[in-house]
This record gives sequence, C-alpha cells and structure tokens, in this order.
Amino acid sequence: MSPRPAPRRRAPSGAEALQDARVQRILATVDAIPPGRVASYGQVAEEAGLPRAARFVGTVLRRFVANRGVPWHRVLGADGTIRVVGGTARDQARLLREEGVTVRNGRVAMADFGWQPAED
Repeated sequence: MSPRPAPRRRAPSGAEALQDARVQRILATVDAIPPGRVASYGQVAEEAGLPRAARFVGTVLRRFVANRGVPWHRVLGADGTIRVVGGTARDQARLLREEGVTVRNGRVAMADFGWQPAED
C-alpha cells in the first residue's frame, strides 16, 4: 500500500474568512483591556464592532485563549460576575486580584474597575 497523500489545505470560504476576522477583532479587543480593568462580554463585542454578539465572545474565548496570552480573566458578565471561559473561577479571581481588582463573592464592581476605552 502506498502512503496516503497529505490533505491539501483549502482556502477559507467567505464565511470562514469572515469568522477569522471576527475572531481576530475580539481577541484584539480583549488584549486591549489594560491590567486592573475589566469589561463585559457585551462590551467586548461592541468594541470589536460586533454588537449583540456577547455569546460569540464567550465562544471565542473558550476556543482561542489557550496558549495565546490573551487576558481572558478581564472579561466578566455584565453585572461583574465571574463566568469562567478559560480556566477556573478561582484562577480568574486570583489573576484579577494580582492586578489590583477587588473581587467579592465572585463579583467585581464594574463601576470601579470597568474599562473605558475612551480614557486609555
């Protein structure tokens, strides 16, 4: 038997290319959140130009943060609640505390630590 040829890598379809662009915008937005600040999934979606795509932000973080150095721990629920996507709730709280963010009962005061991109 002869060995099977390696599969050819095909060019991404229009939908896949769009998906890649959306993913890159989300990752760039999360990367822009400065240490000591947090943002909600919805805010990340809005800043990335993807309004009403908060769930997609969670999906992207679950799939793409491993070994990429993306500060996933700075993204929280709209009410400041820790919703784990890239690690454990304990890890997320620890990472936030290391940046000076106060975490009480699994929640961060968004009014105190929320990211305001216009101020950066």
